[in-house]
Amino acid sequence: MLHSKKEFVLVYGDAFVDYIADDVTNTSFTKYLGGATINVAAGLSRIGAPSALITVTGNDETSEFVRSELKKEGVDLDYAIYTPEKRVSGVYVHLTDACERIFKDYIDETPDIQVTPDQLNEEAFQRASVLNICSGTMFHPTALETTRKSVELAVKNDVMIAIDANIRPLRWSDADTCRNTIRSFFKNADILKLADEELLFLTKTEDLQSGLEALGELSIPIILVTVGANGTYAVLNGEVTHVPTIEIEPVDTTGAGDAFMAGVLRYVHYNGLPTDQEALKKCVNIGNILGAYASTKAGALTALPYYDDIKSLL
Repeated sequence: MLHSKKEFVLVYGDAFVDYIADDVTNTSFTKYLGGATINVAAGLSRIGAPSALITVTGNDETSEFVRSELKKEGVDLDYAIYTPEKRVSGVYVHLTDACERIFKDYIDETPDIQVTPDQLNEEAFQRASVLNICSGTMFHPTALETTRKSVELAVKNDVMIAIDANIRPLRWSDADTCRNTIRSFFKNADILKLADEELLFLTKTEDLQSGLEALGELSIPIILVTVGANGTYAVLNGEVTHVPTIEIEPVDTTGAGDAFMAGVLRYVHYNGLPTDQEALKKCVNIGNILGAYASTKAGALTALPYYDDIKSLL
């Protein structure tokens, strides 16, 4: 049972916008609230779980767009940092003929303006049930230091830690730095979520079974490996369970993994970590459904349902 003071899921990372191609010709783009950090925080709030976001925004039009949209979604920004000079990052997302997304060009005018470790407010961690982080915060030295401090504060305050690999290779100097940095956080993970290709990359293996066996040696309580339309392989206490997803006609898979993570974190916030296969399947099924819904329209949050739409599933 969760402590009564555990009020929200705490999410740390970059504010972001996605410039998503309007069609597979990749010639025109529309701006959407986006990025793993924002997608998870907003997705949680939309499906009825309180969320708080630690990030930094500035005084430009894009920053105002991000803050305004997050407030509409009900995300708590009390612990977010305002630095006037900050310019929110963005990425141009191209679409393949199969409606899969390719992160093509990143825009980051102020990469060195980051949330610093001393700007973290411990009160946020005292109030949080879960801390969610991903590798988008780890490639920059200051952000990496802040991520480590966030994990330290989470451990100190008995906060569960969820890690979504969410690897964006273009943002890293080389593969080994990326791999070793992300893996250094595994020892503190209560939940680790990976796409199948990320599993193979991080474990240096060539198939799903070998990758899961390699991670099994790390004693991470729950490992979730998403495999797109084939659902999720969930690992609890070394036992692997396949949880299928629903069939949909994909339009844009941007943010599907983040929607999945929001569903999983909602379950954990209200119920704690799954301790048996039945609870694990219910937790993962919610994530699968939300991930599928998120793929039915352009934009990471556009197709994500609201609580009233899915309350019978929760």
